[in-house]
Amino acid sequence: MMYAPEHLTEKRFEKYKAALRPYDWFPQIETLDFESLAESDRVYLQDFGLFNSELEEESFMLRVRVPGGRVGAKNFADIADIVEKHDLTLLLTARSGMQLHGLEAENVLEVFKQVNAMEGLSTWQTFGDNVRNVVTDPFDGRGKSCEIEAFPIIEKMHDFFHKNPELVGMLPRRISIGITGMRENSWPLFSNDLFFGLAEKDGQKGFNVYMGGKNTEVSRPADIFLGAEEVVDFAAAVIEAFNRHGLREKRMKSRLFHMIEHYGMEQVKAFIEEFYGRPWRSAGKSLLRKRRFGDMEELRDGTYGYRYRTEYGVITAEEAKRAADYAMEHGAEVRIGIDQQLYLLGLPERGIELPRHETAATVVACAGSEYCPFSYWSIKEEAHYLPRERLEKYDIKVGFSGCMKGCGRHKHADIGIVGLRNSKFGDNDKSARIFLGSEYTAGKRPAEVVFRTIPVDEMNGMLSLLIDAFEESGESDFEAFTAHVLNRFEESFVEFFFLARRESGLEVPLDPTLSAEELTERFGERPYVRIAKTEGYAKASDAIVKKLWHAEKIRTVYHVDPSKRRSR
Repeated sequence: MMYAPEHLTEKRFEKYKAALRPYDWFPQIETLDFESLAESDRVYLQDFGLFNSELEEESFMLRVRVPGGRVGAKNFADIADIVEKHDLTLLLTARSGMQLHGLEAENVLEVFKQVNAMEGLSTWQTFGDNVRNVVTDPFDGRGKSCEIEAFPIIEKMHDFFHKNPELVGMLPRRISIGITGMRENSWPLFSNDLFFGLAEKDGQKGFNVYMGGKNTEVSRPADIFLGAEEVVDFAAAVIEAFNRHGLREKRMKSRLFHMIEHYGMEQVKAFIEEFYGRPWRSAGKSLLRKRRFGDMEELRDGTYGYRYRTEYGVITAEEAKRAADYAMEHGAEVRIGIDQQLYLLGLPERGIELPRHETAATVVACAGSEYCPFSYWSIKEEAHYLPRERLEKYDIKVGFSGCMKGCGRHKHADIGIVGLRNSKFGDNDKSARIFLGSEYTAGKRPAEVVFRTIPVDEMNGMLSLLIDAFEESGESDFEAFTAHVLNRFEESFVEFFFLARRESGLEVPLDPTLSAEELTERFGERPYVRIAKTEGYAKASDAIVKKLWHAEKIRTVYHVDPSKRRSR
């Protein structure tokens, strides 16, 4: 799968929208020659879930929207049959949807029709400038902390925009929507352009509104409270206002986030009011709180929900059929979570007889270089080398992306990782950029880059040092450690502190009652300490990282196993 360079798409999409609405183009799909597509065909196909590039003309990918992640056991079994028949690869996405990779010209239209004929599934508006899959918590309506079931609201939203001729492919850019009526959520939802979070106002349970999130930003409070019955009309008004007043000049600056940056929140709310047509109340008290979820959860009706661990979103046809059959046999439903895991809800007993992958359920990994040309790494493969047991022990959430676009949600996790390549210290080699600082449960702030370039073989060592410091802090969870310890210091100092701790071998605790200067003194009179004092922490970190890159090259030449490296 390949994508056109961003600068070539600045005007192209708007040109095609003006010439012919995607909805009006759609009937042509029946007569397309999929072996010889025009550029316009490729653009329009995205609005209906099909991706193809002139650089890989023979390969197609189909993206499937699953509202609220409720795929259903029968649908999931049917998808597995399609995957098996055509030798495809099935990925579960971080928006509770699915991707079918490996389609070809001779079968793509057949599979497109089969999927769109399934009740509750669709491929419309899954790429391009559209309203993407509306997501919620996988335990929506069945979890013990659920106050308002979101799915009926999601269905009504879907009915509004799904095949709306004025909206299909016509927005300035994509818009993502999340909603939760759960007090406790398995993963945060503040990365959405539009988020409705459970709240209370004047004794009424409803939703606070947050706007302007994306993979690299958190949604901001809009100071609006809505009852459940008001959400659909408000969401429709946001979509209409975005379509009418959103920025279209530059695609990289055309999300709802940029509209808010350009006009200000109050003016954007005024645009929304044009379509909403009635007053709203100011925000209520947020009811969102943090809780750790396990593989087996008791539900509000006394049945059980099971989290089936995929291979970081990859699931074979055999696995999918086995899980679907098991669910149907035991009267359970099947859902896809925004954590790329499969959920079987309504099981009569706690025990379950399904084999599972030994993967970290707290890690979300982007598609990676096997399925996306933007990615520099095979992310799903590299995820296997993270310190899984320690991450799971403390429920540390990791977002792992293969590029700065952030499909692994690296800025909405306890620890974010972006796999890149770096030539600063010589050859163009794999390097990890590590992000810290996210306070995601309440959408307070996204993570920011701390470690700018770490050799791939040092990545897990740095994560282990971070977990060591968390253990030493005595904080209840990593997010609390972030808020009370890491975020007390500048990012440049945090980078230096952990690199100095790794380089010196000294177990210096990161004491938030001390200043950065006092902590720096704990490392003695080492060369990088002198650099920190005279040239700043960034320069001192560069000096340490340069040594790490040199050691990496020696290990590469002499095939030294980094796990057997002598400790300092």
